[in-house]
Amino acid sequence: MTSIRILVVDDSVVIRKLLTDTLSKDPDLLVVGSAGDGRIGLAKIPQLHPDLITLDVEMPVMNGLETLKEVRKAYPKLPVIMFSTLTEAGGAATLDALALGASDYATKPSNTGSPTVAIDAIRTDLIPKIKALCSIPERKRLQLPQPPPRPVVRFRAPANRVIEIVAIGTSTGGPNALAALFPMIPKDFPVPIVTVQHMPPLFTRLLAERLASHSQIPIEEGSAGVALCPAHAWIAPGNFHMTVKRPGLQGQLSLNQDPPENSCRPAVDVLFRSVAAAYGPAVLGVVMTGMGSDGVLGAQRIRAAGGEVIVQDEATSVVWGMPGLVHSAGEADAVYPLDQLAPEITRRVMRSRRPQPDPEMSSRVPLERPAK
Repeated sequence: MTSIRILVVDDSVVIRKLLTDTLSKDPDLLVVGSAGDGRIGLAKIPQLHPDLITLDVEMPVMNGLETLKEVRKAYPKLPVIMFSTLTEAGGAATLDALALGASDYATKPSNTGSPTVAIDAIRTDLIPKIKALCSIPERKRLQLPQPPPRPVVRFRAPANRVIEIVAIGTSTGGPNALAALFPMIPKDFPVPIVTVQHMPPLFTRLLAERLASHSQIPIEEGSAGVALCPAHAWIAPGNFHMTVKRPGLQGQLSLNQDPPENSCRPAVDVLFRSVAAAYGPAVLGVVMTGMGSDGVLGAQRIRAAGGEVIVQDEATSVVWGMPGLVHSAGEADAVYPLDQLAPEITRRVMRSRRPQPDPEMSSRVPLERPAK
């Protein structure tokens, strides 16, 4: 099997060596070159033909954002993973990079003085993202046989239920997908929205603020004890699981630092389980672009409780891992492209809240009026 070719662009000699040494130990990866700034990195792309670039955010001569703009002009489909610091400035720059077309991001190890910790961080965070982003191009490059067709989505007729909450789960590609979805949610949306986006601390708050600035409904980072209300959305904070409980008629947010699930905290499965337990059949679950399997078991819980689950389609997903596995498991009621998700969410919620016709009344034949 041909290895995934990687170009490392970072102004730190320590980081370049750390990345090169760690990535090269994986038999599926090959670091074909490195560069100390963006301008050198751009010059090496046509020479080295990388399958993916890791790109530092802060660099001299040409920083990561400037470099990314030029990469996207010349190589619009070349996967780029931003490698940023876990700081507010790093988080803001990362969100800028994602908006400019970066494929994903990874945070730099916080303590490069501890090689073991740094290497483990790269292995658990960066390497899976590289493989996920390069799997489709690699299949095309090697002309491997196509996988067997996926099972048809199991259809269920709309039930006479009232949707009282929408729960969304997403990961790789999620910030841009949410940025496309939330502005299309109307300001009079009648139920709350709770969301898990796999992101570290700081990043989730910045994401919520950015989403809110372009949306008709308020969007905040979740906090413990907040009462859920209609036309309002919450993003789970990084490093905390977010759950929903319902001690009375109104839902309430809760946070915990229980062990990660699916290597994630926050985890979609945790949120989905909680809304299924709190709201029963009155849940609409939405699984969007993302790598891994987080959300599959939670989607099963939602549907077992009588709720609905819809997923983003493969063509508009950066990685069709999470929604694809929900689909393959037969736990999706329907599949939609990104631009149709918000209208479909709104349609399903609004339809559920309209008075349902009495099936007994609708089956009766109206009496004929007597002829005049």
